[in-house]
Amino acid sequence: MEVSRSGYYKWIKRKGQLNQYEINRKDLTALLIEMHEKHSTWGYRHLADQIRKETGWIFSDLLAHRCCKAAGIRSTARKHYNPPGEEHEIYPNLIGKNFTASRPFEKVCTDTTSFYHKSIKYDWNIYLDLYNNEIISYDLRISKSGHGAKNHYSALKRFLKTKEKRGYKSQVTILHSDQGAIYTSRAFNAHFDSTIKRSMSRIATPTDNPVLESINGWIKDELMIDFNMKYSEDIQQTIKDYVKYYNETRTAYALKYKSPVQYRTEQLFN
Repeated sequence: MEVSRSGYYKWIKRKGQLNQYEINRKDLTALLIEMHEKHSTWGYRHLADQIRKETGWIFSDLLAHRCCKAAGIRSTARKHYNPPGEEHEIYPNLIGKNFTASRPFEKVCTDTTSFYHKSIKYDWNIYLDLYNNEIISYDLRISKSGHGAKNHYSALKRFLKTKEKRGYKSQVTILHSDQGAIYTSRAFNAHFDSTIKRSMSRIATPTDNPVLESINGWIKDELMIDFNMKYSEDIQQTIKDYVKYYNETRTAYALKYKSPVQYRTEQLFN
C-alpha cells in the first residue's frame, strides 16, 4: 500500500497521541466521575443532563452511557423491582363488572393516585366504599412512585380500624386493588383475616377498577379549582378538608343528589 510522504509524517507526528474523540471521551468520563461522587444515586441520563447544564457541552446520552460503563459508574439507588415468586400473591377478580353493593363495607376499592404541589410529587392512597362511594380511609405522603410502604400500610390500618369502629368487623368485605408490588405482597395481605376477601384487577387494566379511576380524575380537578390547592401552604390540611367536604357535603347524581354520608345514614347504616 502506497502512502504519501506528507501522510506518513502526519502519522508519525500523532503516533501515540489521543485524537479529539478520545480526548473528549476522557474529559467527559472525568466529569461523570466527579458528578457521580456528588450524586451517587443518579443514573447516566441525569448525570449527563446536569453536565450539559453546567458546561454547555453538547453530547449524546449514548456517549455518556458508554463512558459510565467503561468507568464502572452505576447508580446506587435501590431499584423498585420485585421478581415474581413466593413472596407475592395474585388474587382473582371477584368484583368483575358488578360495582354495586347492598351495604357498607361489602365492596371496597383501593388505589394510589399522584399529583404535584409546589414542585413536590405526592402519593395519595385511597380506600373507597362502593356502597356510597365514600372515602373511608386515605394517606398522603411524598411520592415513592406508588411503592411507598408507609403510605399503603397507614391507609390500610385506618381502613381496618374504621371497619371495626363502625360495627362491620365480622362482616365479609371484598377488597379490590390492582396488582401493584405492595398490594400483591404477602406482608400486606397478612394483615387480613377471613372477613377480607382479596380481589385484583388484571394487569394494566384500569377498566377493572373504573369507579376509583374515574373519581381520582375529577377529585384532583376540584382540589385545584374549588379548593385552590395550588396556593395551599398546608397540603395535608387541604386534603383533610376536601375529604370531609367530599363525604359530608358534596352531592352526587348516583346517590340521588345526596352526599355519601347522608345517603348512608338515611338508609340506616352506620
